[in-house]
Amino acid sequence: MKICFSLFLSAAVITLGSYNISQAQGRARATMAGDGTRAVCVLEPIAKSGVTGTILFDMVGNHVHITGKISGLTPGKHGFHVHQFGDLSDSDKGESAGGHFNPHKTQHGAPDAQTRHVGDLGNVEANSEGVAVIDQDDKLIKLMGGDSIIGHSIVVHEKPDTFVQPTGAAGGRVAVGIIGWANPKTK
Repeated sequence: MKICFSLFLSAAVITLGSYNISQAQGRARATMAGDGTRAVCVLEPIAKSGVTGTILFDMVGNHVHITGKISGLTPGKHGFHVHQFGDLSDSDKGESAGGHFNPHKTQHGAPDAQTRHVGDLGNVEANSEGVAVIDQDDKLIKLMGGDSIIGHSIVVHEKPDTFVQPTGAAGGRVAVGIIGWANPKTK
């Protein structure tokens, strides 16, 4: 009887201890990642494009609100996508960022299409001074879970995304940046 009670008590302590450790790890991850509601991407030029910018991603209910500004573009539309990898080692062409972020292996499409890559964010449009201001919502990308964009990259292309298969014919890459957690103290 004493042995059974001791085994039961030991199992309860181990179970509760594991639960408390899991809770503490979850809190630590949330603290390291800020509050888990804002991400940032600082765009760097590819080759000598001169394209730079900053993009913010804010989790608002069931969608992500995307805001930012990109400078140094040619006037007109430019493909704007989340790509597979946060690898910026190829500064000449940006190909180390991989293809569009597509965890569900779907076809390419416009941001409002029924079927599209998670990373298909459409186009940004630069004014006559080469500046694109971004203010859009997206219901597929997430900041946590399987469709999380954290650790992936944003790529801005030289041409418009025409939404043809397989990836929109948006041409070369002019800017790239890694998407990471934003410092909650930064406005």
